[in-house]
Amino acid sequence: AFRSPFAAPERHIHEVETPGQPAATALLMPAWIEGEDYGVKLVNVFPGNARVGLPAVNGIYVLFSGTTGQPLAVMDGSVINERRTAATSALAARYLSRTDSRCLTIFGTGRLAPMLAQAHCNVRPIDRILIVGRDPAKAEALAVSLSTTLGRPVSAAADPATACAEADIISCATLSTEPLVRGAWLRPGTHVDLVGAFKPSMRECDAETVRRAQVFIDTPGGSRAEAGDLLQAEREGAFAWSDVQADLAALAHGAHRGRGDAAAITLFKSVGVAIEDLAAARLVDGSK
Repeated sequence: AFRSPFAAPERHIHEVETPGQPAATALLMPAWIEGEDYGVKLVNVFPGNARVGLPAVNGIYVLFSGTTGQPLAVMDGSVINERRTAATSALAARYLSRTDSRCLTIFGTGRLAPMLAQAHCNVRPIDRILIVGRDPAKAEALAVSLSTTLGRPVSAAADPATACAEADIISCATLSTEPLVRGAWLRPGTHVDLVGAFKPSMRECDAETVRRAQVFIDTPGGSRAEAGDLLQAEREGAFAWSDVQADLAALAHGAHRGRGDAAAITLFKSVGVAIEDLAAARLVDGSK
């Protein structure tokens, strides 16, 4: 999909006030491939849902014919979102992580976390996974579940610093507004995958992580508008947009070779782009 001549306008994003709860976010994300298919994802992010045992992210996806405009399918947008986000991280990891990466650390215990674990295991010889979560009980439960599903050792990590220092790949899927990953904790050769923060006010790593890393992004427009990890590092003087090595389309086209040094720290910042949703929907539809 990233090699195709696609169109994906910047998504509409709106804050929705919810009395007595953190503000919610509404997103509308269209994309199309000329003469083929057109699709739109509608997503709601309600952070306060955790208090009542509901997922924070919900949505629907509508796939249309790109030649007639007729609806082809309506899909669970949350499932599309989880799987395409994890698949995008795995795609980036093919270019940016070391081929011998064996230890994966995941920050987050939500619905995306197991998808990321599975995706990274599909592209690298991961034989050990560490889970870091705010709630130790949830981290432990996820570790037990993943250990059974993936058939390899998975454990909850009590110390984020140690979990980062031991990792070859670190993948973050949270709604954090405070750094979870710190640059001082990273060893040479680490790949950092940041997929959770999608607002300028959010961040999953500190400025030192960004300063030490070779930075790659999914798309320039979305990153400049929404990538809080990079925007805050820029304000703190640790990053300039000229530091970005390449976006995912350039990597997919072979315009940039990706990781070129085994000792380099690489960072992939994903805020999501609608071509990912369209690719997933076309796969589900089965007509392409």
